[in-house]
Amino acid sequence: MATEQSPPEAGTTAPVDFTAYQQNPQFKELRKRHRSFVFPMAVFFLLWYFLYVLLASYATDFMSTPVWGNINIGLIMGLLQFVTTFAITMGYVTYANRKLDPIAADIRHELEVAAPEVFNEQSGANK
Repeated sequence: MATEQSPPEAGTTAPVDFTAYQQNPQFKELRKRHRSFVFPMAVFFLLWYFLYVLLASYATDFMSTPVWGNINIGLIMGLLQFVTTFAITMGYVTYANRKLDPIAADIRHELEVAAPEVFNEQSGANK
């Protein structure tokens, strides 16, 4: 159960200005690395998905081409949508572990050192 926190006294300021911390070079690098993976991958997947939908709608003869027994190109491409989703997820987890998490851990450590009381209150409320 979360406890009620009283508002800060008039004239006091928060120990860390998180909005201002966004200008930190490490935070900017973290955001840049995140976006450099997420945006291209999102564009790739949307293009792949819309290709599948458009082919299913307008190229029915192509999509119904048998490959093996009752298995046709449309079914294979539909299943590849799921495979692509899992591959992107695994790729992101690997990328985040190697490129994002070390920077995020450094940033969190700096903020915890600057304002330990803020993080102690938050972690205590989550237990």
